[in-house]
Formats: sequence, C-alpha cells, structure tokens
Amino acid sequence: MYIKSIVIDGFKSYAQRTEITGFDPLFNAITGLNGSGKSNILDAICFLLGITNLQQVRVGNLHELVYKGGQAGVTKATVTVIFDNSDKEQSPLGYEQCTEITVTRQVVIGGRNKYLVNGSNANNNRVQDLFQSVQLNINNPHFLIMQGRITKVLNMKPPEILSIIEEAAGTRMYEAKKAGAVKIIEKKAAKLMEINKLLDEEITPTLTKLKEERSSYLEFQKIMRELEHLQKLVIAHQFVCAEEQRAGAADKQRELADVVKQREKRMSEIDERVEELSEIIGELNQQCDAESGGIIVKLETALQEKKQQIAKIQSNQDSKKESLKAEQKKMKDLLKQEDEDSSSLQLKEKEMEKLSQDFVAVNEQTEKDVQAHAAAEKHYQAVSVGLSSSEDGNAASVAEQLMTAKQEISKRDTETRQATMSLKHMKDEVKKKESELKKTAQDYKKDQNGYEALEASRKKLETEMQKLGFEEKYAADLTNRRRVLERELRDSQERVDRVGSNMQQLQFQYTDPEKNFDRRKVKGPVAKLIRLKDVTTATALETAAGAKLYNIVVDDESTGKKLLEKGELKRRYTFIPLSRIQSNPIPASVCKKAESVVGKNNVNTALSLVEYDKDVQAAMEYVLGSTFVCSDMNTAKKVTFHPQIKKRSVTLAGDSFDPQGTLSGGARAKSSSVLERMQELVEAESLLQQKQEELKRVDVELTNLKKVADKYRQLKKQYDLKCSEATMAQSRLQQSTHHQQLEEINALHASAAEQEEILKQAKEIHRTAMEKVKELEFKITDEINGRGRELKAAEKAIAVTSKTVEASRKLMDEQTQLKDMLKLEIGELQQAISSDQTQKADVEEAIQGLEQQLTRISEEMASVKDEATAIEKQLAQAKNDLKVRNKDVNNKMKEQEKLRQEKHSVDLMITELNREIKKEENNRKDLENKVFTWDSYFLPFPIIKMNNGGAAAC
Repeated sequence: MYIKSIVIDGFKSYAQRTEITGFDPLFNAITGLNGSGKSNILDAICFLLGITNLQQVRVGNLHELVYKGGQAGVTKATVTVIFDNSDKEQSPLGYEQCTEITVTRQVVIGGRNKYLVNGSNANNNRVQDLFQSVQLNINNPHFLIMQGRITKVLNMKPPEILSIIEEAAGTRMYEAKKAGAVKIIEKKAAKLMEINKLLDEEITPTLTKLKEERSSYLEFQKIMRELEHLQKLVIAHQFVCAEEQRAGAADKQRELADVVKQREKRMSEIDERVEELSEIIGELNQQCDAESGGIIVKLETALQEKKQQIAKIQSNQDSKKESLKAEQKKMKDLLKQEDEDSSSLQLKEKEMEKLSQDFVAVNEQTEKDVQAHAAAEKHYQAVSVGLSSSEDGNAASVAEQLMTAKQEISKRDTETRQATMSLKHMKDEVKKKESELKKTAQDYKKDQNGYEALEASRKKLETEMQKLGFEEKYAADLTNRRRVLERELRDSQERVDRVGSNMQQLQFQYTDPEKNFDRRKVKGPVAKLIRLKDVTTATALETAAGAKLYNIVVDDESTGKKLLEKGELKRRYTFIPLSRIQSNPIPASVCKKAESVVGKNNVNTALSLVEYDKDVQAAMEYVLGSTFVCSDMNTAKKVTFHPQIKKRSVTLAGDSFDPQGTLSGGARAKSSSVLERMQELVEAESLLQQKQEELKRVDVELTNLKKVADKYRQLKKQYDLKCSEATMAQSRLQQSTHHQQLEEINALHASAAEQEEILKQAKEIHRTAMEKVKELEFKITDEINGRGRELKAAEKAIAVTSKTVEASRKLMDEQTQLKDMLKLEIGELQQAISSDQTQKADVEEAIQGLEQQLTRISEEMASVKDEATAIEKQLAQAKNDLKVRNKDVNNKMKEQEKLRQEKHSVDLMITELNREIKKEENNRKDLENKVFTWDSYFLPFPIIKMNNGGAAAC
C-alpha cells in the first residue's frame, strides 16, 4: 500500500484546494524553492497519520494548522490521502477487497477533529489500527528520520533496533492492545473486589440488621396485642370500682353536710356567749375607771409630755448633727483646697527658681553686650584720635601693632623648628619599629587570616539566618495563639452543639441520591436561609411562615424528586423547587395603602424584615411575601379587613388575622422562638468558622516555620560557635607582640599627624602674620586712607553692638515682667493658703462648739428618758394594781378569748368540711363522667363481675 495522491484544503499555507499526484510506489522526493510549502506537504501526511507530538509539525495546537489560524476566512483544514491497495498481501486488515483506501482528517476552528475512511466517519483508534497494521505508526520515535538523526539511528543500541524491527513487523500494535487489555482486566478486578467488599461490609450487615429488626417488630406487635388486652381488663376493673365509689360518694357527702350544720349551730351559740361576756366586761371596766382612772390619766399625760420633750430634743440633736456634718465637709474641702494651693505654690516657686536662673544668664549676656558696645565706642574714639585697633580689640598705634606681629612671627618660627625636629624623631622611630615588625609579620598575618576567615564564616551564617526570616519570639507567639484558638474553638463548638441540639427539626440529613451529586442544589430549610434584621420580629415572622419554616428549598423539582426517591430521608419533608414555585407577593400599591391607613412605622411586609440571598428570593416570596407584620392587634385588624387591602396580618406578639375571618393567638411558648435560636446558631457557626479559618492559617504558618526552624537552630548553633572562635582569635591577636608593636606604630603615626597639623597651623599663622606686617607697613605709608576705612569699620561695629544691646535689654525687660508676674501669683497663693488656714481655724472652733452642744443635748436627752422611764414604771404599776383589782374582768376576758379561739377553730373546720364536700362533689361528677365514657366503650362487650370484686371484659 502506497500513497497515490494527496488533497490539501486550508492546511497551513495551502488556502485553496490543492491536489498532489504522481507519487512513486518506492521512493519520492519533494523539491522546490524556499517558502514554496515543501515541509507543509510532509506535515499534512503526518497530520493525517495522527501524529501526537505537534512540535514535529511546528505548531502548538491543531487550530494553528488552519490557514492563518482561521483569520483569513478559512475556518477548517482538511487533508485527504488516497492509498493504492492493489497489493493484497500488504493490505490492512479488513480492507482486502478495496483497491483504493481514502483517508480524510479535518480540524475545524472551535469545532472537533474528525476522521473519514472511504467517506465514512471513523474514530481515532480505528484509524490508528489501520495504519499500524501496515507498519505506519507515526508516533514511533523512529518513524520520521529528520535531518541530523541518521547518525543517531546508525549508532542505536540493540533494544532500540528491536523496537524498530517490532514496528516494521507490525507486532507493536498487538503489544499495545495487550497492555490496554491488561489494564482493563485490572480495573475490572478492582471493581469486582470493591463490589465484594461492599457486599461484605455494608449490604450483608444491613440485611442481617433488617432481619433482626423484622423479628423485633413481630415481637413488638405481639406485645402490643397483649398490652391492648390487659388495658381492657384494667379499664373494666376501674369501671366497676368507679361505680362503687360513685354510690358511696353521695352518702359521704350527706354525712359531711350534717356535720357542717352541727358546727354552724355551735358557732351561733359561741357568738351569743361572746356578746354576753362583752356586756359584763364593759360594766366592770366602767366601775374600775370610776375608782382609779384619775391617776392613770395623770401618769399618761405626764408620759406624753415627756415623749414630746424627747422628740423636741431629738430634733435639735439631729439638727446639730447635720450642722456638724456640714462643718466637717467644709473642713475637708478646706484641707483639699489648701493641698491644691500648696502644690500650685511649690510649682510656682520651682518656676520662679528656674526663671531666676534664666534671669541671671540673660543679665550676664546683657552685661557682655554692654561691654562689647563700650569697647566698640572706645575703639571708635581711639580711631578718631589717630590710634588703631589690634586683633584683641584694644586700641594701639600702628607701630605697636607692627611690633606685635613681628613677635608673633618669631614665636611661630620657633614652634615650626620644634615641630620639625619632633616629626623627624617620630619618623626615625617608626622606621625602627617597622623593621622589628617585619620579623613577626608572618605569624601575625597567619593569625589575622584565620580571624578574618572566622569572621567571614560568622557573617555568612548571619546572612543565611537573616534570609530564613525565622524569629523565635514570633514562633512562640504563634504557638501560644494556637493554644488560645484551640480553646476558643472548643468553646465555640460546644456552643454550636448546645444550640444545635435543641433544633433537631431543622437538621436536614440525606445521602447523595446519585454519584457526584452537587449538594449546592439543596439550599436547606427556610429557617436557615433567613437572617433577622430585628430579633423582636422573630415571633411574628415565625407565625407568618408557619409550617413552611421547615420546608426544604431546592433548585428544581428533579432534585426534590431524587431526594424523595433515593435520599434515604428519615422523616417526611416538603420541598420548595425554585424553578417551579409560584409566589403571590403583596403589590407596592397595597403596601402604600396599608402605610397610609395605620402609619408607616406600624406596618411592614414580612419579607422586608428579613435578609436572604438573591438566589432564594422566589422561595422567600412564597413563604413570607403575602403577609403583613403589624405593631399590635388593632393595627393588624385595620389592615387585614380593609376593603382595599384584604391581606393576612400578624402582630409582633404572634396573633394572626386572616381576611377570611379567622383569628389565632393566645399564650406563646416560654422558650425563645425558632428564628431567635436559629439566629444564635448562625452567629455561633459564623464565629466557629472564623476561629477554624484563623486556626488553619496559624497551622499553615507554624508548618512553614517548622520547615525552617531546624535549619535556623542548626545555623544558630554554628553561628554561636563561630562567634566564640572569632572572639578567642581576636583576643590572641590583640595580646601578640606584633599587635602591640603595630599599636605603637599607629600611635607614632597619630602623633606625627598631630605635629604635622601643628606645623601646618604654625605656617598658616606665620603667613597671616607676614601679611599683617605688610598691611601695617602699608598703613604706615598710607596712614590717612587706612584711618578712614578703620573709622567706618568702628562705626559699623558700634551699630551692630547697639542692636545687640537693645535686644538683650528687651529680653531682660520681658524676663523682669514675667518674674514680677510670678511674684504676684506666689503672693496670691500665699494669701489664699493663709485664708484657708484662718477658715480652717474657724471651722475647727465651730466643730468643737457643735460637739459640746451635742454632748449637752445627749445628757439632757438621757435625763428626760430616765424621767419618762420612771413615769412608765409608775403607769405600769398602776395598771397592774388595776388588773389585780379587776380579776373578774380578766377571767371574763379569758373566757371570751377562749370562745373566740373555739369559734375560729370551728370556722376553720367548717371551711375544711365545705372544701371536702366540694371535693366529693367534683369526684362524684368525675366518676359519673368516667362511668358514662366506659359505658359507651364497653357497650359491645359484656362485663362479668368476679367474686373478688374485679371485672373482666369479654
């Protein structure tokens, strides 16, 4: 089989359909100019044969094979090769009857890649099998021998040559198929093992468990039947007992009524006797009052007067105590004010002391400025009379200044000679020391190199440690933070579990109904999707939603159907598919009408009081969209039954009004509402998630730090060792003879530098003095002009010093004013402290006076109380005497009290008997109701009474 012709359309540089014919069965060569498309023909053949390494056809992806990448209007590339199949011995398997085999491959921009074999669609494996059966495996690394690879082929090793022979013989295809079949067998075996494991671990134990549950259920049914039979026997026995008790209840009730009548009769007798005794006691008291009433009245009058006197003294004492408290408070305020004034005085005195020091400094500076101004004026006067000023500011003649300058020159010449001699001596000494230094230089250099090597190693280790970026303190802080987060995470988890344990009805648990089921399709219960804006509306919203609060929101009806059929739900659920649910939200016009009727702040739509995600809006409108939430019942009534509104309303307390006329309300459960608990659960879960994320972040940081911690510690250990070695090496260097000699040489160099500096300064002063001499000599020759210039300079100096003196005096005046002000403030504070002390003395005197008055009042109070006590004793004695004389009255009163106690006991007994009668009456009615109920229950069953008082239902 060989190529007969090739048709290229839209492939690489061939934009138009191009057919290439005239191929030789044995050998072909493609020639042409550069850029004429020779290589593209070979690329087309490789493309058709199914090459996978696109780098060999010089593209990155198949779409690049289309002419200009599809940007020139050509959107597909097609290559068709017609093979001559006349030689049946070389024919592919299954194509022996075809004299020609046409294979087409096409790639479309944005589309798919397809093959055609003799005009029919074929998959990639079929085409590859066709070519591999005739030894055309384009993906064989040795199929294409590119330029420069011939030598490599000639130098191949035996295994590589064997690969070429297998490819040429066509056995490689069967090896590949064998490998694929082995992989499939391995996958099937693994799947079989997985199925057997599933049977052993899940299905078989489940079947066993179900069989056990079936046996338990049958046993349960048997026990329930026996229980029902026994319950009937118990009810029959209770029925008979109830009939007997009902018969005895009436008799007992009559007996209790008779006892009550007897007790009431006794109470009437007691009342009559008590009235009779009251009349007798009254007569006896009148007789006693006539005999001894005058003394008792006098004593009681005297006692009353003493009590009034005590009250008056007590009032005066309280007034004095209040005055004492006020004076003590005033004393406390004065002490506090005195402390504050003393503190202020100390601060002002410190400020005065500091200001005095500043004043002295300013005064000294002013005196200096005045002296400078006086010197300038003196100089001006000297110049005016023909003298000149020297460098120190003193007036002197030009001749005197010339003599001084020459003396300075002589002095500097002497210093120069001395410095030159010292410098020469130092240089000689340095040369001598350097010659001695060379003897020990080699050993010192060796030690110094060792020290520098250690220092370089230390710096290198320090750099590596800095590159690691590890901080021990930061790692310790992270570890501590992790422990804190773990504790907070446990607390948050316990809170979530505690809150969630009370909301089992909102826990929607299911198993995936199919493999790779997307759980995002299940949104969850409505209550979990709602976020309250205000917790006070929780009861109203829970009433508005009702049972829909526990409905499950899913994306569409197919998801709900899958969950019902294969989700293994543990109880019944109602699903709300977002794609099909129909809601009836309240129109905006109706909302405005409701607001105009009862006020904007008194009514809201239930939907506006919650927050939710936009993807569940349809479900929220279905649950809460058709209900108003009102502030109270009157508002809800107006909104619900208004002819232009007619919508259901719920109050904040949970009362519901329906436009059809039904009302619901009453006592609510004492526990918090579901939405409140759900809000708490959401907050707890949010906090738990935050703590988990933070803990995860800390763990990641700790893990990253742990990777470098060991390396850091190892480097730190090496660093400390190098530091110790470097310190010891430096100590050895400093203690060596060479180092000491080197320091001496450095000291000599420093001294030489100082002498050179002195020499330089001396030369500079000498030069300046020479210039001064020349200037003075010039002055002598030009005395008139020089005096004019000097006079101007002196005038300028007077002006400058005059300004300086003026500024110093101004500053002096300011300091003086500030000092005077501080003196005034200090005087005022001292006066205030003196005034406070005077007031304190007055207050102390007032406190002492009040305390003395209180002492006198207390003594007077004690005296009056003693007198009152004596009167009370006399009054008690008189009353005791009166009681002795009125013994008969006491006896009558005791008898009267005894009768009253008996009356009270009888009254309590009657009350208890009435309560017992009421109880028996209620008991009798309950027994009659039970008998009536059991009569209807046992109507179809005859009841047989037993000899032992029991009963049985047949």
